Amino acid sequence: MIREGLKMDEMEIIPVVLTIAGSDSGGGAGIEADIKTLSSLYVHGACAITSVTSQNTTGVQSAYELPPTVVSDQVDAVCTDMDVRWAKTGMLSSADIVRVVADRVKKYGLKVVVDPVMAAEAGGDLLEQDAVSILKDELLPISYAVTPNISEAETLSGMSITTREDAMEAAKAIASLGVKAVIITGGHSDGVDLIYDSVTDAFTEVPGKLIEGGTHGSGCTYSAALTSYLARGYSLQDAAIGAKEFVEYGILLSKNIGKGVGPVNQMGYLHTMAAKESVLRNTEEAVRMLEDDVNFASLVAEVGCNIAMAIPHAREVKDVAAVNGRIVKLQGKPKVVGCVSLGASSHVARIVLAAMEFDPNMRAAVNICYSKNVLAICEDMGLTISSFSRAEEPEDTHTMDWGVTYAIDSYGRVPVIIYDEGGVGKEPMIRILGRDAVEVAGIALEIAERLTKEQA
Repeated sequence: MIREGLKMDEMEIIPVVLTIAGSDSGGGAGIEADIKTLSSLYVHGACAITSVTSQNTTGVQSAYELPPTVVSDQVDAVCTDMDVRWAKTGMLSSADIVRVVADRVKKYGLKVVVDPVMAAEAGGDLLEQDAVSILKDELLPISYAVTPNISEAETLSGMSITTREDAMEAAKAIASLGVKAVIITGGHSDGVDLIYDSVTDAFTEVPGKLIEGGTHGSGCTYSAALTSYLARGYSLQDAAIGAKEFVEYGILLSKNIGKGVGPVNQMGYLHTMAAKESVLRNTEEAVRMLEDDVNFASLVAEVGCNIAMAIPHAREVKDVAAVNGRIVKLQGKPKVVGCVSLGASSHVARIVLAAMEFDPNMRAAVNICYSKNVLAICEDMGLTISSFSRAEEPEDTHTMDWGVTYAIDSYGRVPVIIYDEGGVGKEPMIRILGRDAVEVAGIALEIAERLTKEQA
């Protein structure tokens, strides 16, 4: 995960990135997607429009190519006024426009990321055949990076790509044209991006999974995000990781707004960053509640406890906040060892992620010690309860993934309480599940209060 945070000098000097691309009347790709992406990543976006398309989610109906002189005039207007060091290209449509863009890149010494747009995600050709050779001969040799998908990489390299080895050969072939870095994006294959740095002759893979959601504008969004991070001083690899994450959240939080391919939601990244801060605050508040209540010490397991909360649409442990350590019992009182952070606990995070597979609203959990008295209190409180047996756990499975899933399947929905009675070398445990960390902490404290009264 790329952690955002700007210093004062970065806030005062905002990088300007020029996008040279076509306009999408549907707002999902092209200039419109680029500007939204650049703004979301704390970069000022300027533009030079190359073509005006009549386009929606079902495809491109028509396109009006602007005269090359108008394109060059737009670049001149921006570059003679603003401190532009980075640019990205999208739809260039014709050989003449490619030539004029290459001329202006050289004139102003721009570092350029080329998104070799050849077709719209929703359908329709966006680059004339004779422009491909000009792109390869005149623009790529003076560019910093190019970001083709599999199909575009095949066109640029003249190779068929069916394996990872094919992609590596194609990347080298494209880099031989003069471009410093080639990133073959994996959205049209296995979701894994391949980076080739021709300067170091090194390959790097950026792992990922294919995500369901709107993908219209994904290529534009990726290249704009990559350029934003590069303009802010990130390394090529870190910029590629950040760009991939940005696009993944955009696809994950996309909405269907038309009858065809849904557009990437460039605001998805900002919504996710805001959600992460909210989840961290909620989890921190829950941790304080547990540590401040001496009664909770009676529920602290021998191995310690942890409390976790996931962001909406969480998919991995890194999307779940928890104590980076655990909650232990010290001198008869609960003591938090560590701070709250994302990706801090694989154990409790897996409980939450497993529960979210059944009910996305159940985003939090805390584990407490098991006893028949505690279980009876849970029953008296009217909490829904299910369990699993470690003795029945299949081989080659993760206990929390299998156990929580088994308990939920058995109950028919996500219960508030999931327990097991332990096994060889495994402490019995109760897990409390809920909608947020404060809620599950509140349930735990009510259980602790009732247990304390029983023992008094």
